[in-house]
Amino acid sequence: MSSTPKGKLYLVPAPLDFGCDVQAPLQDVMPMGTLRIAAALPCWICENAKSTRAYLKRIGELHPLAAPVQSLQIQELPREVHKKGDHHGNFDARPLLIAAIEGRDMGLVSEAGMPAIADPGSSVVRAAHDLGIQVLPLTGPMSLMLALAASGLNGQNFAFVGYLPQEGGERSQRIRELESLALKTGQTQIFIETPYRNAALLQALLQTLQSNTRLALSCGLTLDAGWSRSTHVAAWKKDKPAAPLALPTVFCIGR
Repeated sequence: MSSTPKGKLYLVPAPLDFGCDVQAPLQDVMPMGTLRIAAALPCWICENAKSTRAYLKRIGELHPLAAPVQSLQIQELPREVHKKGDHHGNFDARPLLIAAIEGRDMGLVSEAGMPAIADPGSSVVRAAHDLGIQVLPLTGPMSLMLALAASGLNGQNFAFVGYLPQEGGERSQRIRELESLALKTGQTQIFIETPYRNAALLQALLQTLQSNTRLALSCGLTLDAGWSRSTHVAAWKKDKPAAPLALPTVFCIGR
């Protein structure tokens, strides 16, 4: 058995401007301590190597990297993990953690926000625990919590339910189910959508929800153009957003 101490697995948040045309200065939205630790990591597990390299280049402008970006070890999670998620326990992530077993620190990063929260990565975290690798989450922006805080809805009892069905009938049924749960229990329901479907989801919500249900949207969080609004459905119908919902948006419903 090797006596070499195992490396650590750092959960590295990414800024919420992934895929946006305008990016916020990294030092304005990410703690310097997080960026300093990230800059020193030689090995990475990610969703997409290209976007991870772009993020590391932004970090490198503020803190020297452990090695040139092209020399860093960057491993991608399999495509099926992106599509189906990795929280069911069907994917064995242990081979991705060989570097940590050999004593090197590693970073886990997703496209935006905290890895393993509304993004892939939970399989890697589980595997690290099973292998006796220390898991250290770093501080950074998390859109779900920022949106919940800005919603004025129940922050003591809430649930994140991911994406709603795309098919119209199934989506309306799911909206009614979530509304019923929110109104009966007071539990805030949080969900997201791909940005180009945001407008269609908002329209479905306004058509399906009761007039007195409170609906909150947080759009483009941490960006200069970002905004949050929370009011009853009846008020949303009278005053819909003038700008298109083209930025990442978090939706909340409650009472």
